[in-house]
Amino acid sequence: MDSKADVGDVAGQSFGQAIGSAIAPDENVRIFDTTLRDGEQSPGISLNLKEKVEIAEQLARLGVDIIEAGFPIASAGETEAVQAIARTVRGPVIAGLARVEPGDIDRAAEAVGSAERARIHTFIATSEVHMRAKLRMTPDEVLQASRAGVERARGHVADVEFSCEDATRSDPEFVAQVFRAAVEAGATTLNVPDTVGYCMPQEYANLLTFLIREVDADVVWSVHTHDDLGLAVANALAGVEAGARQIEVAVNGIGERAGNCSLEEVVMAIRTREVGSRQAVATGVNTTEIARTSRLVSMLTGYAVPPNKAIVGANAFAHEAGIHQHGVMAERTTYEIMDPVDVGLDGSRIVLGKHSGRHAFANALVELGFTLSPGDIQKAFDRFKELADRKIRITDVDLEAIVVEEIGSEADQYELVSIQVAGGTHLSPTATVRLRRDGEVIDESAIGDGMIDAACGAVQRATGIEARLESFNVSSVTGGIDALGDVTIVLAVGDGSPESPVRRATGRGVSTDVVEASARAYLSAVNRLFSLAARGGLGWTAEQETNGQRSETVVEAAG
Repeated sequence: MDSKADVGDVAGQSFGQAIGSAIAPDENVRIFDTTLRDGEQSPGISLNLKEKVEIAEQLARLGVDIIEAGFPIASAGETEAVQAIARTVRGPVIAGLARVEPGDIDRAAEAVGSAERARIHTFIATSEVHMRAKLRMTPDEVLQASRAGVERARGHVADVEFSCEDATRSDPEFVAQVFRAAVEAGATTLNVPDTVGYCMPQEYANLLTFLIREVDADVVWSVHTHDDLGLAVANALAGVEAGARQIEVAVNGIGERAGNCSLEEVVMAIRTREVGSRQAVATGVNTTEIARTSRLVSMLTGYAVPPNKAIVGANAFAHEAGIHQHGVMAERTTYEIMDPVDVGLDGSRIVLGKHSGRHAFANALVELGFTLSPGDIQKAFDRFKELADRKIRITDVDLEAIVVEEIGSEADQYELVSIQVAGGTHLSPTATVRLRRDGEVIDESAIGDGMIDAACGAVQRATGIEARLESFNVSSVTGGIDALGDVTIVLAVGDGSPESPVRRATGRGVSTDVVEASARAYLSAVNRLFSLAARGGLGWTAEQETNGQRSETVVEAAG
């Protein structure tokens, strides 16, 4: 935050003294989820329409207040996905992001138009470096564009959110001036993004206190914090104590660079410390859906949750040290400040095996929260029976992995029919795969440095896609020697030139055989590359008039 303006008479006071008077008791904090917009901007994540709708439906079950479904102007596929969410998901407000450009705003309005409750979230940068180097606009031009953008958005919807991108590195007095113009134009929510994770909690609280006082408007104040310094959750909570009543979050904290404010962490911090806290606030989130939401997002994005991740990590409620074990057995609260039941970790596991029938399998999926068509149930059941012959015990976590792998994709170009591998101490590893595409069967073989390398090479030869392997991760879905192997692969194509921009796709495969899981993951990434090519890729550039000069500007999202 620049020191160009006095941000209130709080500099010499303690944090609590500075912001305590701003807190009104028993207030609800809105949860604005941007997993499908800012979260998807994480490198290597590319969700298709079906996956986006599935996540949005789970977010509705979780009870978030607003779902930022995407950035419609980015591509036709992004517009289609936001439209699908607006049509089908009920409960939360459905928001679309837009720059203050008329074309962006009109596209966002088109995308969210069928929502039960629609919002347009529009933004422009206000820091000196962004205005000079990126926008090439003067402060007066930014002020005028802000007013015009909000007015245009209000012409489409009654609910308009406005953000000053990079607010924490902007002149606070200028930010207040821009916010006042946005309010005059009809903005109902004002968002203060810490776009590059620059602020410390006290600085952020001071900035919010200053802006709330200077703008003096009947609006909802929102916080959008990034984790570049590991302070996203701390900054968001500081903003709430300063008077903000909306927090912008992402499941598992995913997002650009170091990520966003973690939904599960900030929600459980508010819940756990609510009693006796100065905040005295609450959210409307159904916390028992947190664990399931975390697993779904992790599976569909390919972003694994670290074992030591707060709230949703595998070790979050695990105890190995003898002293801890003794204490927890005597009284859970000796070492647990939260009940795992409250976040959906009730310890129960669905046990299915090769003798289970289709009816029991379908009931298990319903209990896990999946609503599938008969065709999708059959696909998942066939995969389940195949794995049950090799794995004695299949848990609910295994089932979720099976369902996500089998029905998570849409209109895949290639289907894996079979794979055969051979190798040993004195044999060159070889693999043969059989794929199916549009009814045609394709057989290819390859030799590799190992059986996984050979399997991926055979898939590459069969599909004809020359891609670079940028990331390969393998983990077990559950414990035990017969655990499902969970492989995530990131493939990239393009050399980075204007004619051949780099495109990345993440693929995921699960199997008791890690070689088979690797082949499935590689093929999944290849299918996503085909999908990207069909819908024009992840990037989007446009010619933008700025101060009478034409310049190619890459579309980027606020926050």
